[in-house]
Amino acid sequence: MSKKAIIITVFVMFSLAMLFTLSVKIAGKILGEDDAIESSKIGVGLVEVKGMILDSKETVRQLRYFLKQDSVKAVVLRVDSPGGIVAPSQEINAEVKKFAAKKKIIVSMGSLAASGGYYISAPATLIYANPGTITASIGVILKLSNIESLMDKIGIKSYTLKTGKYKDSGSPVREFSAEDRAMLQSVIDNTHGQFVRAVAEGRKLPIEDVRKIADGRILSGEQALQYKLVDRLGTLQDAIEEAGKQAGISGEPELITPPKKKVNYMDLLVDGAEGTFSGPLGRAAGGLKMMYE
Repeated sequence: MSKKAIIITVFVMFSLAMLFTLSVKIAGKILGEDDAIESSKIGVGLVEVKGMILDSKETVRQLRYFLKQDSVKAVVLRVDSPGGIVAPSQEINAEVKKFAAKKKIIVSMGSLAASGGYYISAPATLIYANPGTITASIGVILKLSNIESLMDKIGIKSYTLKTGKYKDSGSPVREFSAEDRAMLQSVIDNTHGQFVRAVAEGRKLPIEDVRKIADGRILSGEQALQYKLVDRLGTLQDAIEEAGKQAGISGEPELITPPKKKVNYMDLLVDGAEGTFSGPLGRAAGGLKMMYE
């Protein structure tokens, strides 16, 4: 390759690199990329959990951010969720518990705060629900399907190599045996016991009282108040005002939202579709997933 061709190639590559860097910066501005900066306002933080709980990272990040801010005297955790995967629900529960040990955290339940949605609420300083909020549903579920007979009809055979008799328990392509059922039921029972203990500890209730209603039943906000699963009936605004009072803020508190998560655009470009299917949605779609649902 001639010297002139090398110079042209280097120039083109450099220009493309500069164009890419500029594009990333512009995209960051358009999408509202924002770093976590210290807030100068004195007030109450707002953390929202909406929809299925498939991952805990963003909620944990926001709670930890507010915990570090001296200007944020308390937090309102707005929960509008039917539940979700067990482990992320437990991670958020643990973070709420840590937060409540240092600052006040008031839960405001929206239309739905059931199962995992209730699990993450239990350790809070105080829980508000609307009279018609659907909550409780203290239970664990594992859903399995079997397509063995369908595969036989269309002439598809499945072969499995495994290291133990339980390794493919719950497989959709073989019979679900009594041994499989007993093993998986023991796991479900153990996880359910963890849920019951978490509610009893968070709500400071006798564990036997919690067990009596930990059969998967749903309750309205009014019913949950009778069972002491929530503390008061009220709206989001009621919860915000109470958080201000608990934090010693006079008058209506300033509501502070967390900064947006900084996006790593290089990771987005590299991961592409793979990131979509290996992320929370992909993990929820495949394999054995116990749900607080």
